[in-house]
Formats: sequence, structure tokens, C-alpha cells
Amino acid sequence: MLLIGAAVFTAQADETKNPAATSKLPKGAKAFIAPVPDGFDTYLKTAIADKKLPLEVVANRDHADYEIAGTSDSQKASTAKKLITGNFHSREEASIGVSNIKSSEVVWSYSVHKEASAYRKKSTAEACAKHLKDDAIEK
Repeated sequence: MLLIGAAVFTAQADETKNPAATSKLPKGAKAFIAPVPDGFDTYLKTAIADKKLPLEVVANRDHADYEIAGTSDSQKASTAKKLITGNFHSREEASIGVSNIKSSEVVWSYSVHKEASAYRKKSTAEACAKHLKDDAIEK
């Protein structure tokens, strides 16, 4: 028992010596949004503006501090889904990651899944922007 207690105490001491690095983006950081084949990047740019994120979105990657890259997938409601459940909404999924361009370190990522999305890519882009604002940007 004494050895287990000592090991736990030592592990806790090591954690306090080396606190986790912050992964928050500074307010006003310049971010480049990488193109996404299905046009999700356009929805994400609009959502970032609508949610008033304190980021400066730049058109040229060379002028950015951070890059936001992502993927998305849409599946229209099948005939069976429409008939059985009466649900005409699509299934939407999206994932984004924010990386520091100089260090290539991924500083934040988020994935969203909406089983019945009335507003398709707009809904998933808004969810990504909301969580980016709430979780990844310095207050």
C-alpha cells in the first residue's frame, strides 16, 4: 500500500511540475481556412463571421498564424427514412482542426454529428464556430 501511495504522489508531483501547454488562440489571431472539396469552408467562414469570433480570417495562408482545416459529409434522407420516420432532414457530419502554421502543432479540434439537420452544412458549421469561440479562443 505504501509503495502505491508513493507512486501516485510522485506521478501527481510530476504533473504539477509540467503543466499542460495552453492551446488557446489569442484574440485577433490571423486564421486561414483551408478549402474543403464540398464547400464546407464557405459555410465555416460565414459561421465565424455570424458568431463574431475574435479572429481575423485571411485569404492567403502566408499571412496567417493558424490554419483551420476540415472535412464534412452529408447524406440526404433516404426514402425509407422518410416513409418510416417522417424525417426529411439530412445526416450531417463535420470535423475541423486548428493548427499553428509555424510549429505544425494541432492546437484544437472538434467533430460534430447531426442525425437530422434541417439546415444541412450551415448547422454543422455553426456548431464548429460556436465551440471554437467557446473552447479555443482566449477570453
